[in-house]
Parts: sequence; structure tokens; C-alpha cells
Amino acid sequence: MGKAKAEKEVGPQFRAEEYSYSVAWSDDDGAFIGRVIEFPSLAAHGRTQEKALREIRNVVGYVIEDLTAESEEIPVPLGKRQYSGRLNLRMPKELHRRLATESAAEGVSLNTLINTKLAH
Repeated sequence: MGKAKAEKEVGPQFRAEEYSYSVAWSDDDGAFIGRVIEFPSLAAHGRTQEKALREIRNVVGYVIEDLTAESEEIPVPLGKRQYSGRLNLRMPKELHRRLATESAAEGVSLNTLINTKLAH
């Protein structure tokens, strides 16, 4: 009986359209620049917003193909990431005191006060 061929583990497969894009005009470049949050070193330009978006999506597609071929880690799209809802935050003692005082005056927890402020 021959040796069983070990199969390479394949991570999750993501598509270029699952990532978070932005397109903005650049006076320096005289073109629209498309960027993707999950791949901060990537950018592409176009004469229109639509062309810049199409170009950066194409670039991301090629990068995903290359990373997959090299068995390298592919960033998880923001929309697919899981968040715990917990955040440890450091702040100056005086700010902590002011927020605690404000929350007590409003009759809410410090957590509720900070969440309300962040939501606005």
C-alpha cells in the first residue's frame, strides 16, 4: 500500500469584492486613487471614481491569488471579522474622573455614558 499524499490545508477563500474600499481625488496625481483598508500598502488610480475602484479591486484580486499560491495569510475582510464587544481603554486620570462624575450626575453607568458618547 502506498503512502497517502498529505493535503495542504487551505485557509478561507476571500473575494476582492468583500473588502472595504475608498476612492478619493488626488491633486498631486491628477487622478482618483482607490485604496483598500485591509491592504494599506495597495493603491490604484483611474480617471474616474469607477475606474479607480475597478483597478484597486483588480489589484486586490491578483494579490489574493499570489498570497494563496504562496500559502501566505490573507487578511480577513472587515465585514467578516468577529468582534468581542470589549475594549480596554487607557485615558488620563482627570478625564476618567470627569466622565465618572458626568455618568453619576446623569444616573447612568460609566460604560453607558461612554457608549452614548461614542455613538454620536
